[in-house]
Amino acid sequence: MTMSVPERKSGSEGKEEESEDESEILEESPCGRWQKRKEQVSQGNVPGVESASLAMDTEEGVEVVWNEVLFSDKKVFKAQEEKIKEMFENLMQVEHPNIVKFHKYWLDMKESQARVIFITEYMSSGSLKQFLKKTKKNHKTMNVKAWKRWCTQILSALSYLHSCDPPIIHGNLTCDTIFIQHNGLIKIGSVWHRLFVNVFPDASVQGKARQHRDEQRNLHFFAPEYGTGEDDYAIDIFSFGICALEMAVLEIQANGDTAVSKEAIANAGQSLEDPLMREFTQSCLRQDAKLRPTAHDLLFHRVLFEVHSLKLLAAHCLINNQYLLPENCVEEKTKSFDPNAVMAEIKHQDRQGVQLKYSHVSPLELDKFLEDVKNGIYPLMNFASSRPHPIPRALSLSQEHVETVKTPTPEPHEAETRKVIQMHCNLESNEEGTKTHLSLFLKMDDKLHRQLSCDILPTDTSRDLASELVHYAFINKEDNEKVAGFLEDAINRHRVRALASGSAQ
Repeated sequence: MTMSVPERKSGSEGKEEESEDESEILEESPCGRWQKRKEQVSQGNVPGVESASLAMDTEEGVEVVWNEVLFSDKKVFKAQEEKIKEMFENLMQVEHPNIVKFHKYWLDMKESQARVIFITEYMSSGSLKQFLKKTKKNHKTMNVKAWKRWCTQILSALSYLHSCDPPIIHGNLTCDTIFIQHNGLIKIGSVWHRLFVNVFPDASVQGKARQHRDEQRNLHFFAPEYGTGEDDYAIDIFSFGICALEMAVLEIQANGDTAVSKEAIANAGQSLEDPLMREFTQSCLRQDAKLRPTAHDLLFHRVLFEVHSLKLLAAHCLINNQYLLPENCVEEKTKSFDPNAVMAEIKHQDRQGVQLKYSHVSPLELDKFLEDVKNGIYPLMNFASSRPHPIPRALSLSQEHVETVKTPTPEPHEAETRKVIQMHCNLESNEEGTKTHLSLFLKMDDKLHRQLSCDILPTDTSRDLASELVHYAFINKEDNEKVAGFLEDAINRHRVRALASGSAQ
């Protein structure tokens, strides 16, 4: 099993050709949505995938990563085909704001060989390792608030993965497989590492350890029990502990090209001035895996735990119920306020009270805060999560239709995974009142719109309509109740208006 990728030319000739061919389309997905380019990218080590190509998502207009695994022996592929499909179906359902998104996959069968192609989110801002190097180069230190925020986001993702059923173990968590975006959002990449190890025959756990331990600088991220067959989620906690330590000190010094020693790790830990930070990292790096805390437990450690502000709780409530509100409601609402009006007041008997006016709140800062909350920068982690997360669930639906497929290779059955954040509808009945035309406008969480229309009969219920939308993959199953309630309210209001109109006549 090898990886098939185009080679780059070196020197000025290569640079000119690369510049000219940068937007050249090498291949399209069967549905036409994903277009592979020539440029190569690195998004973390994955068994069987040595490199990947930049690609364009023509539907959303964003860059993505086109990954390929090539099977030169079709017999080997056939023997693993069901396992491969099951693995990718599991990956398609992994959805968390702090995990690199796995968009789609398909199988490409040729006479002499077989390929597995999968599309992942492109992290253009670079890895955490690169950010820490730049910070150290500029003679700066790590901000404690940023460190806490990053640790919370990474642990949020690990807690999600470990609480899946069955649990997903990352197995390759390093500062190179953690990415940071320009807005401070942390995302974990290479989540499929461990699943790939278990499925692809040429990538055993021990083989993978040897392959990626060639880079000596990453040896210290692996727990002592890694690759023994007895490892579990505790190996991710150990790796996280090293990442948290490196984030705090910017770099754990190694002797030349050799691996980072245990002594260097211990010295880095002792250099932390905050005793809670020292205790936090040391608990993750215990040699006995059974003594390491879980990701969920670490979120309640004294160094990270805090009571969420009312502002953050309100922001999450607003985001979760955004579908009930009109677009730009925050902007429109703030415009109507008198800046000198008092929105809250704290009174004291022995001294002058404090008044909070609307002018004290910047609408731009509020919009940015809401956007950050929506993107996952400030997760609510001090509450029990709904666990376990079932695996597998139906595959992600894109808006491509079956008739646009350009090759005979069938793609898996799909279902909508995007959430509805806003809904509007229009109802018009014929003169006899025997039939009503419904026009439904949906805004999805990726900011794309979906417009649906149909004729409904007096006997049709809102629950039946919502179930049909789920069945035909127009909406997410989790939105069923929400859409049904919205349609029921709209239909009831329409019927009341129709009765009032009839009485008036």
